[in-house]
Amino acid sequence: MDNESILRQFEEIEKKVESLIEVNKSLEATNLELRNKIKRLEEELQGKVEAENNYAEERALIRSKIDSLLVRLEDIAKAE
Repeated sequence: MDNESILRQFEEIEKKVESLIEVNKSLEATNLELRNKIKRLEEELQGKVEAENNYAEERALIRSKIDSLLVRLEDIAKAE
């Protein structure tokens, strides 16, 4: 192999390495975006879970009050 051939091979290797570095940077940026999106979606999900739990508690409280009122009405109806 002559020097010129070796230099061309090194240039090709350099180009491939630079290309791989660019691909790696792009993938790292995409990965960061996806991690941020996952974090945001997890926070949204947590908020929705909390809202659903609050709704279930409210519903149970309302149900309890309605049941209590129905019992009182039945007691009043029996007393008459």
